[in-house]
Amino acid sequence: MSQTLATVITGASSGIGEALACQLAAKEKQALVLVARRQDKLANLAAELRTKHGVRVEVIGLDLEQVGAATQLVAAVEALGLSIDMLINNAGFGLNDNFGDMAIDRVQGMMQLNMVALTELTHAVLPSMRERKQGRIMNIASVAAFQACPNFAVYGATKSYVLMFSEALAAEEKKNGIKVIAVCPGATATAFHDVAGNHGTFLTKIMDTPETVAKTALCAMKCGCPMVVTGLMNKPLPFFIRLMPRQCVTWMAGKLAAR
Repeated sequence: MSQTLATVITGASSGIGEALACQLAAKEKQALVLVARRQDKLANLAAELRTKHGVRVEVIGLDLEQVGAATQLVAAVEALGLSIDMLINNAGFGLNDNFGDMAIDRVQGMMQLNMVALTELTHAVLPSMRERKQGRIMNIASVAAFQACPNFAVYGATKSYVLMFSEALAAEEKKNGIKVIAVCPGATATAFHDVAGNHGTFLTKIMDTPETVAKTALCAMKCGCPMVVTGLMNKPLPFFIRLMPRQCVTWMAGKLAAR
């Protein structure tokens, strides 16, 4: 029995993930699989997208911060008779605090979600994509990936991993017809800042909308870019960071995140 191609979006209950789901439902009409912990929010979004765009939308309530969740997700998608044509690794979180003051279980959870689950999911979808000579993988990184970030030491490091991993994978898989992109947003108006504890920082005064980030990301993926920085204010950052002394860049990053 042939399987239907689908787009899987993790962290789809709000923010950038929700914006990507809405834009893809409107433009591509491909089956969607929405993944997040908050299944009730997913169900409401799925119902809205089905009604508005007439697309197949499935919902999987799963906490990818848990060890082994990536394997569960792939099995659940296959059980629905779907094959993953596009994987969007959007789920992730950060915490604004000194590393030594963080609870170690939250640090481990951040690393598990931001890096390990993303890597495991990416590895799991590659065999079928290679077989079809077609596939797309979008990994949501951050402008925090370009420099050390005091108060966001672990988060920034995980996003550096996502960026480097994605760019290397894009080069490896190009010959197999697979597009891979790292999307690097700056501060975005999402619930991320509630979890991170960013209220009162300069970051929250220069935020882009999730819709803007999603639109830029999808356009860049269509063009085959291995990396894109979203937001006009953010685009020059990688260039200037290369020119400035590293200690200066680190100091500036810390000031931006200071509460």
